[in-house]
Amino acid sequence: MRVKRFFAADMRSAMKLVRDEMGADASIIANRRVAGGIELTAALDYEAPRLTPPTPGLDTELKKTQERILSARASLQAGETPAAGPSVNRQLFGDSMRQAAERGSPVARELLDRLNSERAAPAAEAPAGAAASAAAAPAADSLDVMRAEIAGLRELLESQLGSLAWGKVNQQQPRQASLWRRLVHLGLPADLCRSLLSKVEEMTDIRQAWRLLLAHLAQSIPVMRSEPIDQGGVIALVGPTGAGKTTTLGKLAARYVLKHGSEHVALVTMDTFRIGAHEQLRTLGRILNVPVRVVDEQHSLQDVLDEFANKRLVLVDTAGLQAQDPQLRGQLKELAALGDRVSTLLVLAATSQYRVLKAAWHNYSSCALAGCILTKVDEAGSLGEALGLAIEQRLPVAYMADGQRIPDDLARGVGHQLVSRAVGLIGNEVAEDQTMADVFAGILHAQRAS
Repeated sequence: MRVKRFFAADMRSAMKLVRDEMGADASIIANRRVAGGIELTAALDYEAPRLTPPTPGLDTELKKTQERILSARASLQAGETPAAGPSVNRQLFGDSMRQAAERGSPVARELLDRLNSERAAPAAEAPAGAAASAAAAPAADSLDVMRAEIAGLRELLESQLGSLAWGKVNQQQPRQASLWRRLVHLGLPADLCRSLLSKVEEMTDIRQAWRLLLAHLAQSIPVMRSEPIDQGGVIALVGPTGAGKTTTLGKLAARYVLKHGSEHVALVTMDTFRIGAHEQLRTLGRILNVPVRVVDEQHSLQDVLDEFANKRLVLVDTAGLQAQDPQLRGQLKELAALGDRVSTLLVLAATSQYRVLKAAWHNYSSCALAGCILTKVDEAGSLGEALGLAIEQRLPVAYMADGQRIPDDLARGVGHQLVSRAVGLIGNEVAEDQTMADVFAGILHAQRAS
């Protein structure tokens, strides 16, 4: 028998480690959540050894006791009180345990100790409140353990069903499977992939179907029809730390100065939290010959905007703070109070995962987002996550930034150009079978949750 423990971030990764190292015949004999992920204990050709010689009548009593324990666990899991079953013959059970303990069985010795401790318990009962609290604590712990075990088994089952579902599609619909692989490798969310594939179900030529899929994808991406800086007004850039807000603001300012001159544009920063943040913007202002103001305790955003009321374009830089930071909520509240006077653009780094992008949208959606700017496209491995968020939330893409040069590395958001860039990032690569199995497992999980 070969037994080994495996550690991974989630159940699917742990199962993959088991399959890769021990093969498909390995059995999972234990699973539990640990700090940092999941621990699986797997065995190959496992056969539980008998610790003691068989004792007449003992196996029957042990089997009955095990059945009662399983029944009680099921009742606890359902939130019910276990029904009272037939009582155990404690005399016969105790004699059997004593005989097995004399033969050297550690299991029997442990059970016998528990039986003796129960008999030796004091007859006087504790007060009702203390007894209820003492009984509730073990029950709560048992329920928590059961919930964790059920969650692990459910994740394991979803992983297996996802593999089966993908295998069925791959065998019965190879054309659809090939298109699935390409769309998933673009980084698009599963729901969007399924929606796009439904539009080419009747097509038999896979190349033509792929071109049509990309055309549908380009049409699905919301973009701004006119350039925001040409419309003028007050434009505020918001987004998480490191998304590239200040660099993007510099590109927009330089772009406007080259087209319309420096006398009609001004820069404002609300970032007083980072060391030297406003100095960076002041340096840019000196280079472009445009005024720069800082929003602080003495000068509110409303006062600064009133000072620049004669400017055609005012670009506002904000601080990237954590979602739970009260300073962020105050900053967003100040922007939202200005209403239609400010057009807010969400700056998203294309290098971020879909969940990070979705969280950023959720955190900043309170200030009526007018669109988004995709940055760090040159550093991204895929562009589908950001495009998927823009499509799902109907968030128009205003610009795409793909470098540090000011103002060169900035282009307007155009649907077919964004799709072309997304396809160029992945080349001819396709998603692996395990990735597809995980996607189908995620679909099954979403269907069960809904």
